[in-house]
Amino acid sequence: MATVSPSWNYTLHLPHDPRAPGIARGALRLILAAHEMPELVPTAELLAAELLANSHCHTKGPYALRVRSAEPGRLRVAVWDTDPRVPPGFSNGESPAPPLDAEHGRGLPLVWACADAWGASVLRELGASKGGKLLWAECGGGAAAW
Repeated sequence: MATVSPSWNYTLHLPHDPRAPGIARGALRLILAAHEMPELVPTAELLAAELLANSHCHTKGPYALRVRSAEPGRLRVAVWDTDPRVPPGFSNGESPAPPLDAEHGRGLPLVWACADAWGASVLRELGASKGGKLLWAECGGGAAAW
């Protein structure tokens, strides 16, 4: 008899600290191991690393990693931060590629190349979300709404 796996989600609140992205990636690996999704670890970790690095490098406040699965085999990785500005091209994927010798600017093209779907939400209401933005990327299957 097949069992139904309920949807789940986790949020890890992080301080603006250079160690935070590594701690978040470790937590993501543990979450995926606990939910028996090892096949998604390389892609999910890359997506999380790029989104976390974007928040750490381009904002001054705290940020959070959110991980969610609504269907078996599909995962959404999202990063919230306090800055409401969405990186150029993130929503539509039309940002120009960085020069080959560039030291920065490769993160979002990596997200576009590795994710099944991606997007951004600007959170204007204060309260539980504290405003800011949420950048997300999905892997392991088709797109779905957050």
